[in-house]
Amino acid sequence: MLKNEFKNKVALLTGAASGIGLATAQAFAEAGAAVAITDINENAAQDAAHALQQQGFRALGIRCDVTDEASVAAAVQATVAEFGGLDFAYNNAGIHVPSVETADARAEDFDRVIAVNLKGVWLCMKHQLRHMREQGYGAIVNCSSQSGLVGIAGLGAYTASKHGVIGLTKAAALEYARQGIRINAICPGTTNTPMVAAAMQSHPESMQAVIDEIPAGRMGKPEEIASAVLWLCSAGAGFMVGQIVAPDGGYVIR
Repeated sequence: MLKNEFKNKVALLTGAASGIGLATAQAFAEAGAAVAITDINENAAQDAAHALQQQGFRALGIRCDVTDEASVAAAVQATVAEFGGLDFAYNNAGIHVPSVETADARAEDFDRVIAVNLKGVWLCMKHQLRHMREQGYGAIVNCSSQSGLVGIAGLGAYTASKHGVIGLTKAAALEYARQGIRINAICPGTTNTPMVAAAMQSHPESMQAVIDEIPAGRMGKPEEIASAVLWLCSAGAGFMVGQIVAPDGGYVIR
């Protein structure tokens, strides 16, 4: 549907060496964009970029620690230097922490998930927006979660981080709507990714309970989330500002 819509455009994605991020990088490339695949795992990012290059797409693999402002700034600069601009960004990088009651949770786990999932999105937007503000246009999609819309027992820190992403998205969307920059968020439901597989291994009972309550009767596919990201970046979503889109199989409307 969006084939060639993003020809000669540039997209930067975080946490994009696997899962939803990688599927979205593939989708952007197939729609004509040059893609910067960033990830904390430099080898995985470069391997993913190389795989796209072998398909004839323009791609760059960059190590980026979204908790480190210098690393984020360098990733944005490298993208612009390589491809000549930055039109779209998908801030996807995120982590899970063990499912645990709040009284038993560890402060270091709380600090870590906030640093990656919330501060990381803020840092990425900060440096992406500095470039987009100068050029006068752009689109950013931040990755929240169904946990950004509802509470899930045992996932207090994760839930807090993802609620925070929605707040950041709405505030920034208001700041930049008149500057030609649209900022929105997606709240994916439980999706068949390596991170979810790891969560299933570490706390299978709570994860299975979540999956069992998905009205669609299954987990999402990374490609289904990617299609929502691309639509939010497309001209067809030109009036979408500060909106929260939940491809979640119906979980939050139960």
